[in-house]
Amino acid sequence: MTDRIRSIHSGITQSGHDVGDRIMHVVLIAASFALLILGKADPELMEGMRSNITDVATPILETLARPISSTEKVISEIGAISEIRAVNENLRSENDRLLQWQSAARKLEIENRQLKGLLNFAPGAEPGFITATVIADTGGAFVRSILASAGARNGVKKGNAVVTGDGLVGRVQGVGSRSSRILLITDLNSRIPVVIESTRTRAIMAGDNSDRPKLIHLPPGATVSPGDRVVTSGHGGAFPPGIQIGIVTAVDDKGIFVQPFVQRERIEFVRMVDYGLKGILDADSAAEGAGVNRK
Repeated sequence: MTDRIRSIHSGITQSGHDVGDRIMHVVLIAASFALLILGKADPELMEGMRSNITDVATPILETLARPISSTEKVISEIGAISEIRAVNENLRSENDRLLQWQSAARKLEIENRQLKGLLNFAPGAEPGFITATVIADTGGAFVRSILASAGARNGVKKGNAVVTGDGLVGRVQGVGSRSSRILLITDLNSRIPVVIESTRTRAIMAGDNSDRPKLIHLPPGATVSPGDRVVTSGHGGAFPPGIQIGIVTAVDDKGIFVQPFVQRERIEFVRMVDYGLKGILDADSAAEGAGVNRK
């Protein structure tokens, strides 16, 4: 009996809900038609209602939009912070490298000062130099030389070292009043005492009229590798030590070849430097004397 009463009560309740839903649908449809009719009958009234609804909804929409804009701002700030961190890490790494170089430079400075003190080193006068323009390339199959537009009247002397900003070009072999002839390091008659910069291995760089002179007369067991830098050794009184010449490019059965830093076809200006060395002049004088004695 009780179950039947509950069933009847549930049916009545469900019927009431269904009736209410239908009435609500009818009301909404009627309201929609009313709004359509009212909008066509009185557009100004509808515009005013629309404006009022917009005014009421605007603060709500702004409130809802704030979290989105705030989130975007936070995301952009996080990206900026990440970029700043990356830049900061790069700057720290670069700073560490600079500090290492600074430390190495200070150690070398101290070592240099100590060695100068042990040797009772007295710095010499700065060498004089003359800058000139290359006016001709007299190179051929059997000679590698160039002419410069400065001679004896400008202070050029036989035996002067000839350099550019890239390295050693050669030496002054002949001097006229207004010009001078420069024997290049690639000439067949060129013999320059050199040293491998990294290992301090001594050798003679001999020109052979090619673009790559050879290293000869190396000590037994000497190790030379491609990429080694070659500089003047200062022996023989021909050139001062430390003038850069070139890089070893090949080590094979044919020999050890050096690619000079200075390329002959690109030489436009040269600097003829007087280091006060007489080695070449003494050798030339001895050769001339020997020739006279033979006669």
